[in-house]
Amino acid sequence: MPDQPDQPDSAARPDAAPYDALLLLSFGGPEGPDDVVPFLENVTRGRGIPRERLKEVGRHYFLFGGVSPINAQNRELLHALRKDFAEHGLDLPVYWGNRNWAPYLTDTLREMSDAGHRRILVLATSAYASYSGCRQYRENLAASLAVLAEEGRAVPRVDKLRHYFNHPGFVEPMTDAVLAALAQLPEEVRDGARLAFTTHSIPTASADTSGPVPGHGNGGAYVAQHLDTAAVIAEAVRAATGVDRPWQLVYQSRSGAPHIPWLEPDICDHLEEVHAAGAPAVVMAPIGFVSDHMEVKYDLDTEAAAKAEELGLPVARAATVGADPRFAAAVRDLVVERAATERGGTPRRCALGALGPSHDVCPAGCCPARTPLPAAAGTD
Repeated sequence: MPDQPDQPDSAARPDAAPYDALLLLSFGGPEGPDDVVPFLENVTRGRGIPRERLKEVGRHYFLFGGVSPINAQNRELLHALRKDFAEHGLDLPVYWGNRNWAPYLTDTLREMSDAGHRRILVLATSAYASYSGCRQYRENLAASLAVLAEEGRAVPRVDKLRHYFNHPGFVEPMTDAVLAALAQLPEEVRDGARLAFTTHSIPTASADTSGPVPGHGNGGAYVAQHLDTAAVIAEAVRAATGVDRPWQLVYQSRSGAPHIPWLEPDICDHLEEVHAAGAPAVVMAPIGFVSDHMEVKYDLDTEAAAKAEELGLPVARAATVGADPRFAAAVRDLVVERAATERGGTPRRCALGALGPSHDVCPAGCCPARTPLPAAAGTD
C-alpha cells in the first residue's frame, strides 16, 4: 500500500522522534558598550580590519547604548517556542546558541552533547536562501561539531529546518503588520501609500548563486523567494483593504567595498525616487528579517526615517514577526513535518505563494562559499 500523507490529529500528541532537541541558532549581538568592538572582531575575524575601524563601524551600536536588540528578541522567541511546545504536548527541549556572541554556538552544542542529545534540529533566524543566511550557519555548525570531536565528546547529528520564508506562520504576521502600519498613516494619504518590502542587501554574485544550482543567476533563490513572499503579502493587503497598491522589493544595510556590486535599490534611494514620482506615503515592510534587530532599528527607524522626514514623505514601518505565537506554531509545524519525513512519512508541507516548500537538505552547490569549508546538515 503506498504511503499516505500524515494528517493532523487534534487528539494526537505531536511527535518529534527521532529528534531529541531543537537549537535556535542566531547571529548574536553586543549587550553593552564594552562588547561592541569584541563582537565586531568576531564578525570580521580573518579580514584584518583595524580596531579603530571597528569602533567607527560600531557607531550604530553606540547610538543604542552599545546594546543590540537581537539577544533580547531571541530570548522572547525562545520563551515563545518553549511555551508553544509545552501547550501542544511537543516534548522537545529548546536551546539557543549564537554565531558571534554569547551564548556561543560551540558552548551550546557542548551543553547539548553533555545532556545526551544525539539528534538535533536547527532553526536559523534567517528565512531565505543565501550564503550568509544558510551555508555560513552550516559551516559554523560543522566547525563547532569538530571542536566537540577534538574534545572527545559525543558528536550529535544536526539537521537544519527548511527555509520558512513562505510558511503561513511567517507570512501572515507580516501581512497583519503591513495593515497595522497602513493604519498609522494619515487617512488622506493611506490609500495612495506604496509598499516597500525591504531585506538585507548582499553582493549580486552571492545572490546569483543562492539556492540550488538550477536556479542560479538573476538573483538566484534569494531574490526569487523575497519577491514571492512580497507578492503574497501585497495581494493579502489588497484583499483586506480593497486597494491595489504599487510595491517593490528594495534593499538596506549594504556594507563592503564600494566597487563590488550589491543588490539595489537602497531603501533611501527608493524613497527619493517614489517621492519624486508623486507617491503620497510609503510603508516600509522588513520582510527579510525575523526580528527588529539593529539593521531594522538603525537602517529603517533611524536612517530611512530621517530621509523620509527630509523629503516630507509620510512613512510607517511594519513590525517584524519576532516572537509572534503564529511563528512559534510554524516552527512546531516544521519540526513535526521534518520528524515525520525522517521516519519515512510524507507529511503535509505548508507553503504560500508560487514557489512551494523548500528542500529539507541543501543540495551540492547550494549557496556556495568563495572558499570551500566543511558544512553540516547538507550534501556538501
